[in-house]
Amino acid sequence: MFRELISIFRGDNPLGRMGDNFAKMLGLTRDQTIRAGQIFFSKPPSPEERTQIYKQDVKVNKLERKIRKQVIAHLSVAGNSADVPYSLLLMSLVKDVERIGDYAKNLAETLDVSGAILPDDDTVAELREIRDGIEGTFEAVAEVFAQSDEEEAVALIRQGRDVSHRCDALIDRIAKSDYDAATTVAVTLGTRFYKRIGAHLLNILSGVVMPLHKLDYYDEKV
Repeated sequence: MFRELISIFRGDNPLGRMGDNFAKMLGLTRDQTIRAGQIFFSKPPSPEERTQIYKQDVKVNKLERKIRKQVIAHLSVAGNSADVPYSLLLMSLVKDVERIGDYAKNLAETLDVSGAILPDDDTVAELREIRDGIEGTFEAVAEVFAQSDEEEAVALIRQGRDVSHRCDALIDRIAKSDYDAATTVAVTLGTRFYKRIGAHLLNILSGVVMPLHKLDYYDEKV
């Protein structure tokens, strides 16, 4: 079904226009995630950088609502009932992309909330590697999605599951560390936000390889 959805996305029709908006959402949230990582690991954001992330989040939310409206309008037209499965798939994927934007925004705010300065140690180095893995997956997702590349999607899902396990192990390490309260909060939140961003990317990838009723269940052995 996913291959059929991609072919429809490429057409000059209402679902094709929804596909264009979905691609815009992916691009915006990818940029948000990269900007948020730069803020979290590097320096306090300037007012302009902070505003840019918030503006991108507003655009993502507006695109989500626009796609929902497009789906409803499309399905209300007689003769379009055959597109219900594709529309349900799109609605699910759109929500995952929107959630990525929210977590990226939260990540960018983390150090403001905790007031911490990240230490230069092995734990934060591990979190930097997790960040690199998440951003690398994001780079590949749009192409995998566009090409409906099931083999690459499976490979990315496996990598993403490993990153998720690394996040869990890192939380355990943080809990046993001698960090002060502010640093513990900052590193823990950063780890959790990256884990959630990665999880929603995997949900999107699951749309390439899983049937509609198993969407998001990328942890299945199959």
